[in-house]
Amino acid sequence: MINIRFIINLLGKLMLIESACFLLCVLISLLYRENDTLAFLYSTLITGGTGAIMAFGIKANDKVLAKKDGYFTVTFIWLFFSLFGCLPFILGNTIPSFPDAFFETMSGFTTTGSSILNDIEALPHASLFWRSMTQWLGGLGIAVLFLAILPSLGIEGRDLYVAEVPGPTHNKMAATFYSSARKLWLFYLFFTLLEAVLLSIGGMSIFDAICHSFTTMATGGFSTKQDSIAYWNSPYIQYVIIVFMCIAATNFGLFYAALKGDVKKLLLDEEFRWYMILILGATTIIATGLYWANWGEEEKCIRDALFQVVSIMTTTGFATADYLYWPTLLGLILFILMFIGSCASSTAGGIKVIRVVLLFKNSFTEMKRIIHPNAVINVKYNDKSVHPTIMTSVMGFFILFIIVFSIGSVIMAFFTEDIATACSAVITSLSNIGPGFGSLGPMDNFAHLSDVAKLFLAALMLIGRLEVFTVLVLFTKAFWKK
Repeated sequence: MINIRFIINLLGKLMLIESACFLLCVLISLLYRENDTLAFLYSTLITGGTGAIMAFGIKANDKVLAKKDGYFTVTFIWLFFSLFGCLPFILGNTIPSFPDAFFETMSGFTTTGSSILNDIEALPHASLFWRSMTQWLGGLGIAVLFLAILPSLGIEGRDLYVAEVPGPTHNKMAATFYSSARKLWLFYLFFTLLEAVLLSIGGMSIFDAICHSFTTMATGGFSTKQDSIAYWNSPYIQYVIIVFMCIAATNFGLFYAALKGDVKKLLLDEEFRWYMILILGATTIIATGLYWANWGEEEKCIRDALFQVVSIMTTTGFATADYLYWPTLLGLILFILMFIGSCASSTAGGIKVIRVVLLFKNSFTEMKRIIHPNAVINVKYNDKSVHPTIMTSVMGFFILFIIVFSIGSVIMAFFTEDIATACSAVITSLSNIGPGFGSLGPMDNFAHLSDVAKLFLAALMLIGRLEVFTVLVLFTKAFWKK
């Protein structure tokens, strides 16, 4: 059975962390002397009080989390964080509607970046900061943050770590999952601060630089401006963000090894090589197409193509150009990249490059087995044979992902005017990207959708962020058996 008392206890401790984040926003609101101070103060008291009751009022002697407890805990962590995370928007009347506030908050924590706001600049600074911070907290994962700062509980962290960190394999950066979680967050914090410094040098205010560093390293895409990164019209800022989007979407374990001197481990990794090939290949095709379509000078065509390819493939969702005005073929390339995503064990969403590579390799291996039925032919990755259980997991994930996308598209067709909008709404939510096609393009938003459609897409964001299995397994009969 589910260890419900201990899980409630864990959720309470995490809510205390969320209330501390609200308190930081109170200080920012006081600094800028804006009118959402009370909203964040009340949110601090409500969330902190509820968390204290759950953490200290409910005792749990059994501190053992089974594998099913890990999936259950991670899913409800994200739900609770999003439910309480939308309090400042509702109490401050910046987003008074619950479906809108919940959609915006879930979009933040899952690093999707879809928005219902028509005038982002009208929000107070504290609300903008909290909006960006939701993405930063959700980028590496709330449960991973929990493992990093609360190791003294003495619980087994592996199942929380595996349930939340994306990808078919989970590279540890240290001997234990607690140590790995701490190193991940230190790595994450270092690059966030580095990007903030570089953006401020390029002309962003310190506040905007910090907010955009939060959302870049989280591959989230929330901006403090309605026009996103296009607001600054700065090639320097765009190139800086391109570099950090690429870093954030690279396997953190491999990047950490490269920083420690083992650059060969990163460069020889098969997933990383295909990740870079896909970015450069798509950029070359799109830049060429834009130049032929007289989009602009060579440098602008290359920059706009590179920025949007990286933004979509890393599932960040920033925009510097409206790709809806590009030739249809170029838009189709971006749509395909929405499915692929980036590297495993990064902050990006999507199916992941490693899964796509393994699926193609398995297909060619099956053809070889047909030709040579008696031969023993294994799928190899990084010159090592892939265990059959991993291949089964990869194929199962891909099939389930496509099923969810297909059913979701049919459902969304009831709430939208065209199939392009319906399909892109589902894939941009499931892959945690942000902008889509049709009426959900990079210069549009989700405000015109019905409340039911917004809540449905919020559910898809959670399913996509937690890699489909983590959430959907809760709805199986087998999960609830002893």
